[in-house]
Amino acid sequence: MDEKEIKLFIYHASQCDPKKCTGKKMARFKLVKMFERVNKIPRESILLDPMAEKALSPQDSTGKGITVLDCSWEHVEEVFPQLVRLNLQHRALPFLVAGNPVNFGKPFKLTSAEAFAAALYIIGNKQQARAVMGKFNWGHTFLELNHEPLEEYSAAKDSKEILRIQSEYI
Repeated sequence: MDEKEIKLFIYHASQCDPKKCTGKKMARFKLVKMFERVNKIPRESILLDPMAEKALSPQDSTGKGITVLDCSWEHVEEVFPQLVRLNLQHRALPFLVAGNPVNFGKPFKLTSAEAFAAALYIIGNKQQARAVMGKFNWGHTFLELNHEPLEEYSAAKDSKEILRIQSEYI
């Protein structure tokens, strides 16, 4: 199956260490389009939201792209009310562990790049996921650590099946 490249967007609040910021690095390589204002995020894109009630699955429509928020969770309460007006598709990523040096092995502590790669992999854009992680010297580690669950998630038919698979890992 030919993969149609999915547009990736990031809201960057400039609250992280620029030397460790995976979002900024992805933008330098033109892998994502970065926004510094919430209202610039494309309407109806999928927003990777850890508080979402629905898990991301291959069933989701990614025609409008995928968005990640790159902001401190201390400030997320300021950002989320602005997001409601954008009619975004809020989706949570299922259980995965970080492969980045800062949070290595910690569940759900993914960098922006890892979140994008996980989403791409789950919806079937495995080449694009590998391209994203290929820009980081530890990127292969994330994909290797999570290979089995990512393969299972990418074969799921819907969000409910993602949650069932996730329950086997938690």
